[in-house]
Amino acid sequence: QVHLVESGGGLVQAGGSLKLSCAASGRTFSNYVMGWFRQAPGKEREFVAAISRGGGSTDYADSVKGRFTISRDNAKNTVYLQMNSLQPEDTAVYYCAARGRSIATMPASYDYWGQGTQVTVSS
Repeated sequence: QVHLVESGGGLVQAGGSLKLSCAASGRTFSNYVMGWFRQAPGKEREFVAAISRGGGSTDYADSVKGRFTISRDNAKNTVYLQMNSLQPEDTAVYYCAARGRSIATMPASYDYWGQGTQVTVSS
């Protein structure tokens, strides 16, 4: 079992930045691919970014490429999502998730989920 806790969400103006963190506990963090997803009201949960177990490979949704950066610190059991140039359409609850194999973009491919952190971007 992997327990995930997100933090760092909040209210920010358009064009601003936020950095989300996701702290993991339980099994060996470096054994897991980590992903970030988001869900806006009335919409399905969507892929944002993912990072491989060692951090050498990443993947991003087209909507966030060039603005968001995923990273991880395996010594601290933490994955991060640096979000720059935020726009109102980035408003959502952001979730981190873990899976034991390769990078994937489908929510159903992930085995463990955090409780989410709200990000609100005002125009």
